[in-house]
Amino acid sequence: MAWDWLTRPARPYTWLFALRVLIKGLILFALLNIAFAVVDPMGLVGRLSVYNRLVPGRERLPYGENPDQSYNLSVQNLDTLFATHTISGGQSDDEFRVLVIGDSSVWGVLLAPEETLAGQINAAGRRAPDGRRIRAYNLGYPIQSLAKDLLILDYAMRYRPDAVIWLVTLESFAPAQQLEPLMVRENPGRMRAFIRDYGLRIDAFSPRFVERTFWERTIIGQRRALADWLRLQLYGVTWRLTGHDQTYPRFYEPRMEDFAPDDVLWQGFAEGQLAPGDLAFDVLGAGLQRVRDEMPGVPVFVVNEPIFRSAGQNSALRYNFFYPRWAYDAYRGWLENHAAHAGYAYLDLWDAVPTTEFTDSAVHLTPAGVAVLAQQVGDGLVEALGR
Repeated sequence: MAWDWLTRPARPYTWLFALRVLIKGLILFALLNIAFAVVDPMGLVGRLSVYNRLVPGRERLPYGENPDQSYNLSVQNLDTLFATHTISGGQSDDEFRVLVIGDSSVWGVLLAPEETLAGQINAAGRRAPDGRRIRAYNLGYPIQSLAKDLLILDYAMRYRPDAVIWLVTLESFAPAQQLEPLMVRENPGRMRAFIRDYGLRIDAFSPRFVERTFWERTIIGQRRALADWLRLQLYGVTWRLTGHDQTYPRFYEPRMEDFAPDDVLWQGFAEGQLAPGDLAFDVLGAGLQRVRDEMPGVPVFVVNEPIFRSAGQNSALRYNFFYPRWAYDAYRGWLENHAAHAGYAYLDLWDAVPTTEFTDSAVHLTPAGVAVLAQQVGDGLVEALGR
């Protein structure tokens, strides 16, 4: 009779045998964690994605605070962000590829993907002078910071764009805003390379940068990032079925219109204290130079995005919640001078959109407001390309 090893082991299991199995398992798990920390494969993991393979790529970078309702969540791994995006799905031969970068107004808070600036540029069906179809890619990401835009622009260069549209506003130039996005703080190596190579006035040794210890680079230490990566893949199916990538509340708090009479500071600066050197023009310049270094001849169009202009109480002192008039007016003049000296195309569309077309923020637009912006940006792009 053959021995049934499944139910009748050759030797009875003992506590010592179980202990040896446990010890071997713990040693193997420890070795896997050590190897994971040494190799640090999170970039490789981030590039593994169901998007653009099993499900279509997303029209905008993943960002979400209510993942169970929006089938979306925020991740800080640039490889993961771009692997989910439709830009990673390949380029057709008749496509003139335009990167659109900026803050939450570009990403499209309270807007469906087709209602965003990139979506409405695409819907217009414009063509470049060589006949190729203009295809805009929405690479906006919430939080106003040129350093965050710089990281995204740098990564996106691998997709060989034909043009870049970079929307900016005064708040994105604020010194304190440069390290505010978690994306910047979670990518210290990339950011320090820019600080070193372009002489940026950002503290490379700021304690705000996230420095992972050896333990934090292990599987256990990276369990949150790994879990978020997996959740984002799983959300791909429900996102594909519903088309939702953010929550759309029925009601929201509208942008502020009334202000206190003594509310005239901007980022701690009083009138007369702010100078061009206090703003992050060096970061903007680094982005422009990065494109010139990587892809000479690719034009960058800088757009001063529209802002809400209040007519409420003390609106003679402030345009909106973000900006006292003195600071914003000075910034507009400095940005125009910077564009003239640095030699890039510039559109100042700060007042291009009616004040009725702003939603919950001084920079967030309704679909109709975006349509006004998209018309002017698209026309400006085609005109500049045809010169």
